[in-house]
Amino acid sequence: MTRAGAKPPDQARSDRRLHPSALTLCALLWHNNEGSAGTDVLIGRIMKNGLYSIHVSLRDGRVGKGSGVVLFRDGRILGGDAYLFYTGSYTVKGNTFKGEVLVQRHTSSADANPLFGEPSPVGIGVSGTFTDTAAEMSGTALVGKASQIFAATLRKLTETN
Repeated sequence: MTRAGAKPPDQARSDRRLHPSALTLCALLWHNNEGSAGTDVLIGRIMKNGLYSIHVSLRDGRVGKGSGVVLFRDGRILGGDAYLFYTGSYTVKGNTFKGEVLVQRHTSSADANPLFGEPSPVGIGVSGTFTDTAAEMSGTALVGKASQIFAATLRKLTETN
């Protein structure tokens, strides 16, 4: 079953090759497990497109917090804050989602130390659950040679088309 507005398979494959933050093979396999996409479309359990506030805190005994906004729209993730911007992709299964995000610094500051504000882009794997108005997310960021585990709360600010 194909969702309305979905790209033909050949075009989608071509787009993934052009966008490094597009879905990986593992994410596609996870999303395309038997019955997931078709069943979810039929019973309406698709994460709504929207702009969310995001509030992140580090776990695993580390201290740190961050906030920003993030747009979830048709499998793409875009967002940012005062120092960083995020691009990525996600898939939905039931009331859960998984995705990949690339975080990059756009503004340096001697006074601020963003959570994932390395000079080089930071890759993050995320997963979480959602309702119509909010989501809970956790993930692991590879910052340099160290992993940083975090949790985030998302609150929908507005729906988008």
